[in-house]
Amino acid sequence: MSQPATKNKPSNKGTTTLFKNPIIEKLSRTHISIPITLFTLYSGGLLYWSVVNTDLSAGVTVLLFLIGLLTFTLVEYLMHRYLFHMATYTKLREKIQYNFHGVHHDFPRDKDRLAMPPLVSITIATILLFVFRLIMGDFVFGFLPGFLIGYASYLFVHYIVHAYQPPKNIFKTLWVHHGIHHYKDPERAFGVSSPLWDYIFHTMPLKSK
Repeated sequence: MSQPATKNKPSNKGTTTLFKNPIIEKLSRTHISIPITLFTLYSGGLLYWSVVNTDLSAGVTVLLFLIGLLTFTLVEYLMHRYLFHMATYTKLREKIQYNFHGVHHDFPRDKDRLAMPPLVSITIATILLFVFRLIMGDFVFGFLPGFLIGYASYLFVHYIVHAYQPPKNIFKTLWVHHGIHHYKDPERAFGVSSPLWDYIFHTMPLKSK
């Protein structure tokens, strides 16, 4: 079983320095609009390429897009649960886990660290393009845009949950769900953009008696 992301009490104010090198420290931060814009443009470019250079029909493209979107929600859940909350039984794993995610639990309202830096985001998107192209062929031009829009949607939801007060409507569920993960039980409620996989894998928050 993984251990809690951090043993410190979360702070809703302030930030911390992860890297002594000021350039690397600066590169570790980003405004949320930058990766969301990059992923949206990247997805649009892939769809345009598909229309111009492949024989994928509109129906197949839409289906692949939806499959990519759903696939991302599963990847989001699995990475959050098993990578970001990895067991920290060595100093190296503890450092990696803290830099990846523990710092976010300590400073959940640090808006500059709610997404990966742009260079990392573009690198990951490009790696996924080459890997999925080898596996899926031209189907990647329908699937990967859905996957990346899923990622952009996750970033948007994650940002507004941490940056704004919960709304008085159905979307309040996302605020409550993620708030439980941060402030009550870091070993449950791993889904951010959706609680779907928490239901499926039985990691929904326990009901108070």
